Amino acid sequence: MKNESKKILLLEDDEILAQTLEQILKSDGYDVALASDGEEALDFTYDNKFDMYLLDINVPLLNGMDFLKLSRDAGDKTPAFFITALRDIDSLSKAFDSGCDDYIKKPFDMDELLIRISSILKKKNPSIEYKNIKFDLLANRIYKDEKEIELGVVEKAVFSLLLRNVSMVVHKSAFYDEMQKPSDSALRVLINKLRKIFNIEIKNIKGIGYKIEKI
Repeated sequence: MKNESKKILLLEDDEILAQTLEQILKSDGYDVALASDGEEALDFTYDNKFDMYLLDINVPLLNGMDFLKLSRDAGDKTPAFFITALRDIDSLSKAFDSGCDDYIKKPFDMDELLIRISSILKKKNPSIEYKNIKFDLLANRIYKDEKEIELGVVEKAVFSLLLRNVSMVVHKSAFYDEMQKPSDSALRVLINKLRKIFNIEIKNIKGIGYKIEKI
């Protein structure tokens, strides 16, 4: 399964590093929102739900630690990963006190970063539950009323996008990326099939995509 359903908020004020990280994360399938200062990052969280915060610490206006502390105080449990040039134990201790799950010191190996991000996401997001439906992310299995529902690879990927983005519109292009022969009519047939299998409402946002409402 691709990673495009995983959304990462990247807070980094070094323009070159930010662009490099954004490109690498996107090439690995992640959806990335890039902020250059803490205030901008905070604004992103008001209108978007992220699967991970990837945060530099020393950034303008609101540093990474303060951003995360504010988020945690507001009940936000989104996994957080610090990327930092700080090396002293006191700073690292404060980073964990602010609520981070892991950190990596600059300069770092990009492959190592991707591996550690994937590991955190799996640990923090073992399953998604919606009404009587459960999606086991680690096993990639979907259950309805505790009974496993067998879906094709494309059907499961499309339904996964909906479940991972409850209350948010998933654009048609994201579904098309999972389909062998994408088209409006093929997607419509697929969505209707999922509606019947799981007996849930999947809203058609005309010309844009589909969504399922938050319970």
